[in-house]
Amino acid sequence: MSILVSGSLVHDYIMDFNGKFKDHIMPDKIHILNVCFMVDKLNRSWGGTAGNIAYSLALLGSDPIINSAVGKDGKDYLTHFSENNIKTDCIKVDESQMTASAHITTDQDDNQITAFFGGPLNSADDVKIDGIELALISPTDKKIMQNHLKQCAQAGIKVIFDPGQQISGFNGEEMKEMIEGSYFVIGNDYEMSLIRERTGWDNSEILKHAEVVITTLGDRGSLIETRDGEKIETPTAKPYSTIDPTGAGDAYRAGFFRGFELGYSLEICGKMGAVASCYAIETRGTQDFKYSKEEFVKRYQENFNEELKLS
Repeated sequence: MSILVSGSLVHDYIMDFNGKFKDHIMPDKIHILNVCFMVDKLNRSWGGTAGNIAYSLALLGSDPIINSAVGKDGKDYLTHFSENNIKTDCIKVDESQMTASAHITTDQDDNQITAFFGGPLNSADDVKIDGIELALISPTDKKIMQNHLKQCAQAGIKVIFDPGQQISGFNGEEMKEMIEGSYFVIGNDYEMSLIRERTGWDNSEILKHAEVVITTLGDRGSLIETRDGEKIETPTAKPYSTIDPTGAGDAYRAGFFRGFELGYSLEICGKMGAVASCYAIETRGTQDFKYSKEEFVKRYQENFNEELKLS
Protein backbone atom coordinates (compact mmCIF):
# COMPACT_ATOMS: atom_id res chain seq x y z
CA MET A 1 0.00 0.00 0.00
CA SER A 2 1.27 3.45 -0.92
CA ILE A 3 0.29 6.56 1.02
CA LEU A 4 -0.71 9.53 -1.08
CA VAL A 5 0.49 12.80 0.43
CA SER A 6 -1.30 15.86 -0.90
CA GLY A 7 -0.01 19.20 0.35
CA SER A 8 2.56 21.91 -0.16
CA LEU A 9 6.17 21.84 -1.31
CA VAL A 10 7.94 24.89 0.00
CA HIS A 11 11.34 26.50 0.37
CA ASP A 12 11.49 27.24 4.11
CA TYR A 13 13.42 30.21 5.47
CA ILE A 14 13.64 29.51 9.21
CA MET A 15 14.71 32.31 11.57
CA ASP A 16 15.24 32.49 15.32
CA PHE A 17 14.31 35.61 17.26
CA ASN A 18 16.25 35.96 20.53
CA GLY A 19 13.32 37.41 22.43
CA LYS A 20 9.57 37.12 22.86
CA PHE A 21 7.01 38.49 20.43
CA LYS A 22 4.72 39.49 23.29
CA ASP A 23 7.36 41.93 24.59
CA HIS A 24 7.30 43.87 21.32
CA ILE A 25 3.62 43.89 20.36
CA MET A 26 1.32 46.37 22.08
CA PRO A 27 -2.22 44.91 22.14
CA ASP A 28 -3.85 48.35 22.13
CA LYS A 29 -1.86 49.35 19.02
CA ILE A 30 -2.62 46.34 16.82
CA HIS A 31 -4.49 48.58 14.37
CA ILE A 32 -1.21 50.36 13.54
CA LEU A 33 1.12 47.39 13.96
CA ASN A 34 4.61 48.02 12.59
CA VAL A 35 7.31 45.79 14.04
CA CYS A 36 10.65 44.41 12.93
CA PHE A 37 12.27 41.41 14.62
CA MET A 38 16.04 41.21 14.27
CA VAL A 39 16.89 37.52 13.96
CA ASP A 40 20.06 35.73 15.00
CA LYS A 41 19.96 32.81 12.58
CA LEU A 42 18.64 32.13 9.11
CA ASN A 43 18.44 28.68 7.58
CA ARG A 44 17.03 27.75 4.16
CA SER A 45 15.68 24.25 3.93
CA TRP A 46 13.23 21.98 2.18
CA GLY A 47 9.73 22.31 3.59
CA GLY A 48 6.01 22.19 2.99
CA THR A 49 3.55 19.75 4.52
CA ALA A 50 3.72 17.20 1.71
CA GLY A 51 7.50 17.24 1.55
CA ASN A 52 7.98 17.00 5.31
CA ILE A 53 5.51 14.15 5.79
CA ALA A 54 6.73 12.17 2.78
CA TYR A 55 10.37 12.56 3.87
CA SER A 56 9.74 10.98 7.28
CA LEU A 57 7.48 8.31 5.77
CA ALA A 58 10.33 7.25 3.48
CA LEU A 59 12.77 7.06 6.40
CA LEU A 60 10.31 4.72 8.12
CA GLY A 61 10.18 2.40 5.11
CA SER A 62 7.00 3.63 3.46
CA ASP A 63 6.65 4.42 -0.26
CA PRO A 64 4.85 7.78 -0.30
CA ILE A 65 3.48 9.42 -3.42
CA ILE A 66 3.55 13.21 -3.32
CA ASN A 67 0.89 15.10 -5.24
CA SER A 68 1.96 18.75 -5.38
CA ALA A 69 3.85 21.27 -7.50
CA VAL A 70 7.09 23.25 -7.58
CA GLY A 71 8.18 26.25 -9.61
CA LYS A 72 11.01 26.90 -12.04
CA ASP A 73 13.50 26.91 -9.16
CA GLY A 74 12.24 23.58 -7.81
CA LYS A 75 14.33 21.07 -9.73
CA ASP A 76 16.81 20.78 -6.86
CA TYR A 77 13.90 19.84 -4.61
CA LEU A 78 13.02 16.99 -6.98
CA THR A 79 16.65 15.87 -6.91
CA HIS A 80 16.51 15.89 -3.11
CA PHE A 81 13.48 13.58 -3.21
CA SER A 82 15.09 11.23 -5.71
CA GLU A 83 18.20 10.99 -3.53
CA ASN A 84 15.95 9.97 -0.64
CA ASN A 85 13.98 7.36 -2.60
CA ILE A 86 10.79 9.41 -2.86
CA LYS A 87 8.84 9.27 -6.12
CA THR A 88 8.39 12.55 -7.99
CA ASP A 89 6.11 11.38 -10.83
CA CYS A 90 3.07 13.23 -9.46
CA ILE A 91 4.86 16.54 -8.76
CA LYS A 92 4.20 19.18 -11.39
CA VAL A 93 6.79 21.77 -12.42
CA ASP A 94 5.44 25.24 -13.20
CA GLU A 95 8.07 27.10 -15.22
CA SER A 96 6.17 30.38 -15.02
CA GLN A 97 6.79 31.17 -11.35
CA MET A 98 8.89 30.44 -8.29
CA THR A 99 8.35 27.58 -5.84
CA ALA A 100 6.17 28.32 -2.82
CA SER A 101 8.09 29.80 0.10
CA ALA A 102 7.58 30.25 3.84
CA HIS A 103 9.46 32.72 6.03
CA ILE A 104 9.12 31.39 9.58
CA THR A 105 10.28 33.31 12.66
CA THR A 106 10.31 31.50 16.03
CA ASP A 107 10.68 33.30 19.37
CA GLN A 108 11.98 32.02 22.72
CA ASP A 109 8.51 30.79 23.69
CA ASP A 110 8.34 28.70 20.48
CA ASN A 111 5.67 31.03 19.09
CA GLN A 112 5.89 31.43 15.33
CA ILE A 113 5.05 34.10 12.77
CA THR A 114 5.00 32.97 9.15
CA ALA A 115 4.73 34.77 5.81
CA PHE A 116 3.71 32.36 3.04
CA PHE A 117 3.79 32.58 -0.78
CA GLY A 118 1.76 29.82 -2.46
CA GLY A 119 3.27 30.05 -5.93
CA PRO A 120 2.34 27.09 -8.16
CA LEU A 121 0.53 25.01 -5.53
CA ASN A 122 -2.87 25.63 -7.13
CA SER A 123 -1.76 23.81 -10.29
CA ALA A 124 -1.57 20.34 -8.67
CA ASP A 125 -5.13 19.60 -9.72
CA ASP A 126 -5.73 15.90 -10.43
CA VAL A 127 -4.66 13.21 -8.03
CA LYS A 128 -3.31 9.72 -8.79
CA ILE A 129 -5.48 7.14 -7.02
CA ASP A 130 -4.30 3.84 -8.52
CA GLY A 131 -2.84 1.58 -5.84
CA ILE A 132 -3.67 4.05 -3.06
CA GLU A 133 -5.51 2.95 0.08
CA LEU A 134 -4.66 5.89 2.34
CA ALA A 135 -4.53 9.58 1.39
CA LEU A 136 -3.32 12.41 3.60
CA ILE A 137 -4.82 15.76 2.59
CA SER A 138 -2.61 18.37 4.25
CA PRO A 139 -2.55 22.17 3.95
CA THR A 140 -2.07 23.62 0.48
CA ASP A 141 -4.26 25.61 -1.90
CA LYS A 142 -7.85 25.29 -0.62
CA LYS A 143 -9.39 24.23 -3.94
CA ILE A 144 -6.69 21.60 -4.38
CA MET A 145 -7.48 20.19 -0.93
CA GLN A 146 -11.19 20.04 -1.77
CA ASN A 147 -10.56 18.45 -5.15
CA HIS A 148 -8.11 15.84 -3.88
CA LEU A 149 -10.24 14.87 -0.90
CA LYS A 150 -13.34 14.50 -3.07
CA GLN A 151 -11.53 12.34 -5.65
CA CYS A 152 -10.05 10.08 -2.98
CA ALA A 153 -13.28 9.72 -0.99
CA GLN A 154 -15.27 8.85 -4.11
CA ALA A 155 -12.68 6.17 -4.94
CA GLY A 156 -13.18 4.55 -1.51
CA ILE A 157 -9.76 5.57 -0.22
CA LYS A 158 -9.37 6.23 3.51
CA VAL A 159 -8.78 9.97 3.77
CA ILE A 160 -6.88 11.86 6.47
CA PHE A 161 -8.07 15.46 6.68
CA ASP A 162 -5.33 17.66 8.10
CA PRO A 163 -6.44 21.28 7.50
CA GLY A 164 -3.76 22.92 9.67
CA GLN A 165 -2.96 26.47 8.59
CA GLN A 166 -5.77 26.39 6.02
CA ILE A 167 -8.58 26.16 8.59
CA SER A 168 -9.29 29.87 8.19
CA GLY A 169 -9.80 29.33 4.45
CA PHE A 170 -12.82 27.07 4.93
CA ASN A 171 -16.24 28.31 5.96
CA GLY A 172 -18.37 26.14 8.21
CA GLU A 173 -20.19 24.24 5.46
CA GLU A 174 -17.00 23.61 3.49
CA MET A 175 -15.30 22.30 6.62
CA LYS A 176 -18.21 19.95 7.29
CA GLU A 177 -18.02 18.60 3.74
CA MET A 178 -14.32 17.86 4.16
CA ILE A 179 -14.90 16.06 7.46
CA GLU A 180 -17.79 14.05 6.00
CA GLY A 181 -15.46 12.65 3.33
CA SER A 182 -12.74 11.73 5.82
CA TYR A 183 -11.79 8.68 7.87
CA PHE A 184 -9.32 10.59 10.09
CA VAL A 185 -9.36 14.23 11.22
CA ILE A 186 -6.11 15.46 12.76
CA GLY A 187 -4.92 18.74 14.24
CA ASN A 188 -3.25 20.22 17.29
CA ASP A 189 -5.41 21.37 20.20
CA TYR A 190 -5.61 24.94 18.90
CA GLU A 191 -6.53 23.78 15.39
CA MET A 192 -9.17 21.40 16.70
CA SER A 193 -10.68 24.27 18.70
CA LEU A 194 -10.91 26.31 15.49
CA ILE A 195 -12.53 23.37 13.67
CA ARG A 196 -15.14 23.05 16.40
CA GLU A 197 -15.79 26.78 16.32
CA ARG A 198 -16.01 26.88 12.52
CA THR A 199 -18.37 23.89 12.21
CA GLY A 200 -20.32 24.17 15.45
CA TRP A 201 -19.55 20.47 15.99
CA ASP A 202 -17.90 19.10 19.11
CA ASN A 203 -15.68 16.04 18.81
CA SER A 204 -18.57 13.66 19.40
CA GLU A 205 -20.42 15.22 16.47
CA ILE A 206 -17.30 15.13 14.27
CA LEU A 207 -17.07 11.41 15.06
CA LYS A 208 -20.52 10.86 13.59
CA HIS A 209 -18.93 11.66 10.23
CA ALA A 210 -15.26 10.63 10.59
CA GLU A 211 -14.02 7.44 12.27
CA VAL A 212 -11.06 8.85 14.22
CA VAL A 213 -10.11 12.26 15.61
CA ILE A 214 -6.45 12.83 16.57
CA THR A 215 -5.52 15.84 18.68
CA THR A 216 -1.82 16.51 19.21
CA LEU A 217 -1.10 18.21 22.52
CA GLY A 218 2.55 19.26 22.32
CA ASP A 219 4.44 18.24 25.45
CA ARG A 220 1.29 16.49 26.73
CA GLY A 221 1.32 13.87 24.00
CA SER A 222 -1.78 13.20 21.91
CA LEU A 223 -5.40 12.17 22.28
CA ILE A 224 -6.95 9.68 19.86
CA GLU A 225 -10.75 9.36 19.85
CA THR A 226 -12.78 6.87 17.83
CA ARG A 227 -16.40 6.62 16.74
CA ASP A 228 -16.73 3.57 19.00
CA GLY A 229 -16.11 5.76 22.02
CA GLU A 230 -12.50 4.80 22.61
CA LYS A 231 -10.21 7.50 24.02
CA ILE A 232 -6.48 6.79 23.89
CA GLU A 233 -3.97 9.12 25.52
CA THR A 234 -0.44 8.64 24.22
CA PRO A 235 2.63 10.16 25.91
CA THR A 236 5.45 12.11 24.34
CA ALA A 237 8.88 10.72 23.55
CA LYS A 238 11.93 12.53 24.89
CA PRO A 239 14.06 14.48 22.42
CA TYR A 240 17.79 14.54 23.09
CA SER A 241 17.75 18.31 22.59
CA THR A 242 15.29 21.02 21.62
CA ILE A 243 16.53 23.01 18.64
CA ASP A 244 13.45 23.96 16.60
CA PRO A 245 9.83 22.73 16.77
CA THR A 246 9.15 23.46 13.09
CA GLY A 247 8.05 20.28 11.33
CA ALA A 248 7.40 18.24 14.47
CA GLY A 249 3.71 17.93 13.66
CA ASP A 250 4.45 16.68 10.14
CA ALA A 251 6.90 14.12 11.50
CA TYR A 252 4.26 12.96 14.01
CA ARG A 253 1.84 12.37 11.14
CA ALA A 254 4.41 10.32 9.27
CA GLY A 255 5.09 8.14 12.30
CA PHE A 256 1.42 7.69 13.10
CA PHE A 257 0.31 6.75 9.60
CA ARG A 258 3.31 4.52 8.94
CA GLY A 259 2.14 2.62 11.98
CA PHE A 260 -1.41 2.52 10.63
CA GLU A 261 -0.07 1.34 7.26
CA LEU A 262 1.67 -1.54 9.06
CA GLY A 263 -1.52 -2.51 10.88
CA TYR A 264 -0.54 -1.39 14.38
CA SER A 265 -3.03 -0.31 17.05
CA LEU A 266 -3.90 3.37 17.31
CA GLU A 267 -1.98 3.56 20.59
CA ILE A 268 1.21 2.28 18.99
CA CYS A 269 0.62 4.61 16.03
CA GLY A 270 0.49 7.56 18.45
CA LYS A 271 3.71 6.47 20.11
CA MET A 272 5.40 6.10 16.72
CA GLY A 273 4.31 9.64 15.92
CA ALA A 274 5.80 10.84 19.19
CA VAL A 275 9.18 9.26 18.44
CA ALA A 276 9.22 10.55 14.85
CA SER A 277 8.54 14.11 16.03
CA CYS A 278 11.68 14.06 18.21
CA TYR A 279 13.96 13.99 15.18
CA ALA A 280 12.39 17.18 13.82
CA ILE A 281 12.61 18.95 17.20
CA GLU A 282 16.32 18.11 17.48
CA THR A 283 17.17 19.58 14.07
CA ARG A 284 17.04 22.97 12.42
CA GLY A 285 15.20 22.29 9.18
CA THR A 286 12.26 19.99 8.58
CA GLN A 287 14.06 17.47 6.34
CA ASP A 288 17.64 17.75 7.57
CA PHE A 289 17.66 14.76 9.91
CA LYS A 290 18.46 11.15 9.11
CA TYR A 291 17.82 7.88 10.91
CA SER A 292 17.61 4.20 10.02
CA LYS A 293 14.63 1.99 10.80
CA GLU A 294 16.84 0.18 13.30
CA GLU A 295 17.64 3.44 15.08
CA PHE A 296 13.96 4.35 15.20
CA VAL A 297 13.01 0.96 16.66
CA LYS A 298 15.71 1.28 19.32
CA ARG A 299 14.53 4.74 20.26
CA TYR A 300 10.92 3.60 20.45
CA GLN A 301 11.94 0.85 22.86
CA GLU A 302 13.99 3.31 24.96
CA ASN A 303 10.93 5.53 25.40
CA PHE A 304 8.15 3.00 25.82
CA ASN A 305 9.88 -0.23 26.84
CA GLU A 306 8.08 -2.06 24.02
CA GLU A 307 9.33 -3.91 20.97
CA LEU A 308 8.47 -2.56 17.54
CA LYS A 309 9.01 -3.98 14.08
CA LEU A 310 9.32 -1.91 10.91
CA SER A 311 9.09 -4.27 7.94
